[in-house]
Amino acid sequence: MSETTTELPVVVIGAGPAGLAAAAHLLDRDITPLVLEAGPLAGAAVREWAHVRLFSRWGELVDPAAEKLLAPTGWTKPAEDTYPSGGDWAERYLQPLADVLGEQVRYGARVTGVSRTGRDRIVDADRDTQPFVVHYVNAGGREQRVLARAVIDASGTWSTPGPAGGSGLAALGEKAAADRTTYRVPDLKDPAVRARYAGKRTAVIGSGASAFTALAHLADLAKSDDGQGAGTHATWILRRGISGSTFGGGEADQLPARGALGSAAKAAVDGGYADAVTGFRTDTFERTDDGHVILVGEDGRRLDPVDEVIVLTGFRPDLSFLDELRLGLDERLQAPVGLAPLIDPNRHSCGTVYPHGVGELAHPEKDVYLVGMKSYGRAPTFLALTGYEQVRSIAAHLAGDHEAAARVELTLPETGVCGGAGLFDEPAAAEETGGGCCAAPASLTIGAAPASSGGWCGGRH
Repeated sequence: MSETTTELPVVVIGAGPAGLAAAAHLLDRDITPLVLEAGPLAGAAVREWAHVRLFSRWGELVDPAAEKLLAPTGWTKPAEDTYPSGGDWAERYLQPLADVLGEQVRYGARVTGVSRTGRDRIVDADRDTQPFVVHYVNAGGREQRVLARAVIDASGTWSTPGPAGGSGLAALGEKAAADRTTYRVPDLKDPAVRARYAGKRTAVIGSGASAFTALAHLADLAKSDDGQGAGTHATWILRRGISGSTFGGGEADQLPARGALGSAAKAAVDGGYADAVTGFRTDTFERTDDGHVILVGEDGRRLDPVDEVIVLTGFRPDLSFLDELRLGLDERLQAPVGLAPLIDPNRHSCGTVYPHGVGELAHPEKDVYLVGMKSYGRAPTFLALTGYEQVRSIAAHLAGDHEAAARVELTLPETGVCGGAGLFDEPAAAEETGGGCCAAPASLTIGAAPASSGGWCGGRH
């Protein structure tokens, strides 16, 4: 790479937790970052689940380099043992961090393409010596571009939720039923949203923490003292059967907050506020004459009509704007090939994923990295602290400190499957039981020989 190229900024795509941490680590290494954020504020995706409380405590959600950058501003770190909501995380940490970065964060900048200057995907000649060119559309709709010495894609997976169809494709009629379908956990504290589900029959498709949250919240609505929710009922649709581990470990769960959430979902079923339909792989959405939706399974089963459908089947990365780059991705998870074996959800939980860095995140295309939730592709076991370790290693590598880049500065405990970001929304109960998303009893320590720690399990609710 030429001296001229090294003077260019490192473009970071996304001003979420991993992207802003990347910028902080780059600055700590005297490398100029340029963060391109599609939304109008920092943590735009996190703000869309502002009503959801994380499993993780504040002590597990603040990056050390970011804290160092914030300290001179008078920023006060929230109490480490308390649990923020998504809104808290965005307002009390992500936005202040972005404000410190100032003009190095551009809002309303939606990246549409990344390539090498003068080199499409096919051309080999002098490829690694050419700077990257990043195309984006600004808030006014104008197309722009910027050159970069490296690209760190921390854009996450929030914008591409999984469909209801059991084959990984949208079910027939699913798109036509968009007016009756959501792919997010609804905020039932919002009067308009509450009215949409109150007294209605709702299908909830999914088997993770997001589905637990929706079931528990719908049951709470049905039991509400104001009587508005009378008649509210859920049909819980699972592609597999119900086993002893379906609702988590309850009181024995290594993640107490998650265990309590699973118990709340089980109570919704046991209390008659939700019916479970197992072994059902959705094939078709049919609309009735009065606007209701009938779900039809691949085996021909037809469920009773519902008013609303909540699809919570995970997320997947948007790779469309990286098409001119030579990425090495696992054919199943769509994660970097060096990382995929470490995060396979069939074998690993978020606590059993070995902390990793630039080596596992490298691609055939030099100096381009997918980090944070996006690096995990379709795997649901991501931790915030894992993402912070990723960007620390990458920043060290770009600064030429290969020893630091290869060094592991984070150790995680074995804590069971973390199927998504914390959705537990009862902070008082969480404080009674302790723990957080992949949290362990030991206090958080970042260093050469750290103690066990926890973090954010994905941004997917």
